[in-house]
Amino acid sequence: MAERVLVIGAGMAGLWTALALSPTGREIIVLERDPPPPQGGPDAAFESWTRRGVGHLRHSHAFLARMRLMIRDEHPQLLAELQQAGCRDLGFEGGLTDIHRKSYVPEPVDQDLAVLTSRRTTLELIMRRYVERQANVNIRPSVFVRALALASGEVPSVTGVILEDGETLTADLVVDASGRTSLSVDQLIEAGAAIGEETEDCGILYFTRHYRLNPGIAEPPRDKAPLTGDLEYLKFGVFPGDNGCFSITLCVPEIEEELRKKIVDPAVFDAACARLPGLAPWVDPATSSAISKVFGMGDLHSRWRDLAPGGHAAVTGFFAVGDSLVRSNPLFGRGCSFAAVSAHLLRDALQMFSDPAARLSAYQRRIETELRPFYDAMRGADRSAVRRARQALTPSYRPNFKSRMTKRFFEDGVAIAVRSDVELYRAALLGFHMLEDPQAWLKRPKNIAKVLGYWARGRARNAEAYRPKGGPEREEMLLGLGLSPDLDIERVLAGAA
Repeated sequence: MAERVLVIGAGMAGLWTALALSPTGREIIVLERDPPPPQGGPDAAFESWTRRGVGHLRHSHAFLARMRLMIRDEHPQLLAELQQAGCRDLGFEGGLTDIHRKSYVPEPVDQDLAVLTSRRTTLELIMRRYVERQANVNIRPSVFVRALALASGEVPSVTGVILEDGETLTADLVVDASGRTSLSVDQLIEAGAAIGEETEDCGILYFTRHYRLNPGIAEPPRDKAPLTGDLEYLKFGVFPGDNGCFSITLCVPEIEEELRKKIVDPAVFDAACARLPGLAPWVDPATSSAISKVFGMGDLHSRWRDLAPGGHAAVTGFFAVGDSLVRSNPLFGRGCSFAAVSAHLLRDALQMFSDPAARLSAYQRRIETELRPFYDAMRGADRSAVRRARQALTPSYRPNFKSRMTKRFFEDGVAIAVRSDVELYRAALLGFHMLEDPQAWLKRPKNIAKVLGYWARGRARNAEAYRPKGGPEREEMLLGLGLSPDLDIERVLAGAA
């Protein structure tokens, strides 16, 4: 008899779990707390789909090549339906600089290095309708899981779930795909499961607004003014979407108290965008019109959970995928890819082993191999960003020699080399898109030699490769928005400690 699998949550992690497991013949029941999507197309989903369980549903998204290739290779019909709904690829060639184009020779891998882009609601709507058509998948909306059903033993064993109305559903396996607010692991720990967990504040808040291009207006040309950037007091990015829509996300360090409180005001948000050269053409009233409020998102933490510490399963009959297992800063756009990868690693572990403990140990081991390098890199970047934001607001701070040289190496060496050399750009994107270890390309002797060569050329000879300034200095921006640039840094740092 086929195994029965209960999946908690029909967000990206739950849908990917159903997609991964459906070809194996298992009976898959997906329990979703929120109502089903509305009738109609992408605009109806964006405007009225209620998703209490997905707080970041209407924030900016771009889906990395790792995930896109999984769709292309395993579900080509799904890719076709996404494209028919308005989802599109931002390909490798579109990211080339003028310097790259002078010597660019296409390589086969370039076709793989594309971002799939759309509103999150559009992608999730089309994926859900595709998953619902799978013969052995049943999605039950408006069903709230109150707790796991547990059996006692040497380690807790999950035998099903208890619904809000008290009904118990039994299963061979329970997969927690309910996201960052999941309480399943907390329940397991209370029941004695020795689950390991590490967590760390990302130190940043997100603010997103959506726009639609005016009738007959094309997207602004991508000239040298950057569409993404990091001004230390503010990160920004434009995210082209589907059906003439796009979004803009502004990220503010937690330490920037006044800016993060005011930026949720649509007038302040738009005014900030208008002061950023790369974003100004997009929010020009002659180009686009806003179609949403400003969505805020806080309480962002990196979190890594280990369900089999030391190779020993802490629970049986239970797996976690996506944000329920590994959670990271959305800035890097890897959350949906993490969900897709973890779902496929789960499928592999279930196919390789029948023993419950061996399954979980194999799954966690593969998670460590596949996802840990990206998690560690993102956590390191978060720590660096928090540190730089505090340093920028500390008048007495003076960087030491090592800090100055490290900054110069990345700004005048790595960044310039990647913007000048197509091979380095391609190599860096392989890590960015999760197609290899994110640090691997910069550890190869040939690549590091090229970087050092560009660095040694000096700024004058590399002048063409430098990006224009992304935006004004902090004081100029805040004063331009009618905000005070003054900050009681001692009080803020004391509060953050």
